[in-house]
Amino acid sequence: NIFMIEKKKTELYQELGLQARDLRFQHLMSIATRNNRIIMRMEFLKAVITPEFLLILDYRNLNLEHWLFNELASQLAGEGQLVTYSLPFEFRAIEAILQYRISKLQGRLNTLQPQILETLEALVDPKLLSVDRSKLHILLQNGKSLSELETDLKVFKETILEILDEEELIEELCLSKWTDPQVFEESTSGIDHAEEMELLLENYYRQAEDLANEARELRVLIDDSESIIFINLDSHRNVMMRLNLQLTMGTFSLSLFGLIGVAFGMNLESSLEEDPRIFWLVTGIMFLGSGLIWRRLLSFLGRHLEPPLPPHVPAVLKKSQPAAGRVEIKNNLKAETFGLSRSTLTNP
Repeated sequence: NIFMIEKKKTELYQELGLQARDLRFQHLMSIATRNNRIIMRMEFLKAVITPEFLLILDYRNLNLEHWLFNELASQLAGEGQLVTYSLPFEFRAIEAILQYRISKLQGRLNTLQPQILETLEALVDPKLLSVDRSKLHILLQNGKSLSELETDLKVFKETILEILDEEELIEELCLSKWTDPQVFEESTSGIDHAEEMELLLENYYRQAEDLANEARELRVLIDDSESIIFINLDSHRNVMMRLNLQLTMGTFSLSLFGLIGVAFGMNLESSLEEDPRIFWLVTGIMFLGSGLIWRRLLSFLGRHLEPPLPPHVPAVLKKSQPAAGRVEIKNNLKAETFGLSRSTLTNP
C-alpha cells in the first residue's frame, strides 16, 4: 500500500518515537539506527525504515514519483530483482534504497564516459596544429563532473564501510530480529540476519568500488591525454620556431652578401660598370655566397639540436677491471700462503 501524508515535524517525531535531532540529516550520506528505526540519507533521498513501513520524506521536489510508484512498490512486494525478498521488510527497504543510489551513480558514469572519450579522441589528434577551445571547455566541465562523481562514490563507500567495521551496528540494522519473536526464533535456528545484512552491504560496497575503479581509469585517461596534447603542441611549436630560425638565417645570408649590391648601387663611377658581364658575375657571387652561408648555418643548427648520445664505455675497460681484481686476490692468497709456511717452519 502506497499513500501520501502531510504532518508537522513535531507530530512525526512523536509517532516515530524520535528526537528532532534525529531527522536533521546533517550528512549527505548516512545510515543510522534510533529507537528501532533506521534513518537513511542518500544525498537528496531521506528515508525512515521501520519493521512495517518505509517513509520517504520530502519527495515532491526530487522527481522521485516514477521510482516510488513504479519500481519501489514492486521491489518491496518481492516482485523485483532484489535478492532479499525472502528476508524481513527492512532488508528489502535498505536494498531498494542502496540499489537506487547505485543506479544513479552508474547512470552518471554512463553519461560521462562516452562524452569524455569522444572529446579526448577529438583533442588527441597529431594532425591538429591548435586545440579547439570549445572541446577544452567541454573536457573541463566533464572533468568537474567526474570529480564530483568520485567524491560521491568515496562518501558512499565510507558510509557503508563504517557499518561493516562495527558488528553492533550491523546487529542494530536487523530490526525484525528484536521486535518479532518468530523471526528471532528463525534466526537462531539457522538464518543469521546479521550475516545476511553484512553480505548485503558488502555487495553494494563492491559495486561502488567497481564504479570508483572505472572513474579512476577515466581520470588517468584524461591525465594521459593532457600530456599527449601538450607534447603535440610543443612539437608543433618547435617546428614553427625552427622554421622561423631558418628564415632568419636565410635573411641574414642574403643581407650579408647584399652589401655588394649596395656598394655597386651607390652611383660611383668605376671601370666595372662598363663591362656587360659584371652584373651577372656580382649577382652570381651574391647568391652563391648567401647559399653557402645559409647551408653552413643549417648544419650548425642541426648539430646543436640533435640529442646527445650516451657516453660509450670501452670494452677494454670493462674486461680490465675484473682482471685486476682477480690478480689482486691471487697476490693476497700467495702472500698468505707464504706467511703460513714461514710460521710452520719457525714453530718447531
